[in-house]
Amino acid sequence: MQIVRAQRPGGSTGDARRIAELEHEVRELRRANETLKIYFAKALELDLRPSPSDIGVDTTSDRNNAQVAATSHRIPPGPSRWTAAQPLEIPGTPQPMAEFRVLGPVEATVAGRRVDLGAPKQRASLALLVGRVGQPVSVDAMLEELWKGCPPPSAITSLHAYIANLRRVLEPNRAPRTPATVLRTRGRSYLLDSRVVEVDVQRFGERATSGWQALDRRDPQRALSEFEEGLALWRGQAYTEVADATHVAPEVVRLEELRLSVVEGRCAALIAVGAHEVAVAELAAFTQAHPLREYGCELLSLALYRAGRQADALVVLRTNQKRMAEELGIDPSPALRHLEREILNQAPALD
Repeated sequence: MQIVRAQRPGGSTGDARRIAELEHEVRELRRANETLKIYFAKALELDLRPSPSDIGVDTTSDRNNAQVAATSHRIPPGPSRWTAAQPLEIPGTPQPMAEFRVLGPVEATVAGRRVDLGAPKQRASLALLVGRVGQPVSVDAMLEELWKGCPPPSAITSLHAYIANLRRVLEPNRAPRTPATVLRTRGRSYLLDSRVVEVDVQRFGERATSGWQALDRRDPQRALSEFEEGLALWRGQAYTEVADATHVAPEVVRLEELRLSVVEGRCAALIAVGAHEVAVAELAAFTQAHPLREYGCELLSLALYRAGRQADALVVLRTNQKRMAEELGIDPSPALRHLEREILNQAPALD
């Protein structure tokens, strides 16, 4: 008896055709993916090229390249901090190679280790450059500052030696006769490349800004933390070695003014979290050292009032009023006059 085999729709020939179509689609998707990767790499000015793992031979490298670290961000204050994934390293983007501390005597850290910056004039040379990170400082200006306007004939030789020594310290692994990356030469000038260095001045400014933003958004605990972290970066007068140098002195003045405002902000945060007695002690010393800073006087009066010392609060305001009149011939600010009226009336808004 003849057996008739029923042929199923989509037999072996159809299966083979379907598999071929799927393989073609996969190849097209991979090709489109590569095109998109190169497009976005160019848009981001990165240098990314397809690798064997991108073609599907091995996915291990892809997993390694996708590895990220959770990095804390400075964000507007809120009930909790959050973290966002950041690449460990972005190809084509210079990573910090040296860190400088100038909120006090100049210091440098390379690969996590503090380095010896050498003799005083060599340290002063670096301080001049850190004071203008990313901007060229001419050899003539450096000679003028380092030798107080009277550089000897050997000064230029000494300066070149200082720069050479600093380059060895800041880039210990740089190959001989290769261009410097951190401390560059530009014409008859030197500069520190802002793309590969970090300076504590920048971190201080970030903390100060974050602290004031937190106060504005009624998050005094966060503000207190930010202000204290910023003030902890200070170790003395900024740019100690060259604080009076022509190119650095204005920056020293700016930083000192910012530091004083952060001290006041920290005390405002202390008052806001209820640490009135602590704020009184710190503000008493602050206003004695800086008697003409009216915001400090205002904060001290408020802290005294909230600590149950209404009479002392009024004495502070009236002493300030007398000093301003006798020394400067001016009246107190509207804020201080308003605070005096509020204290006299024991306004509920002060509690």
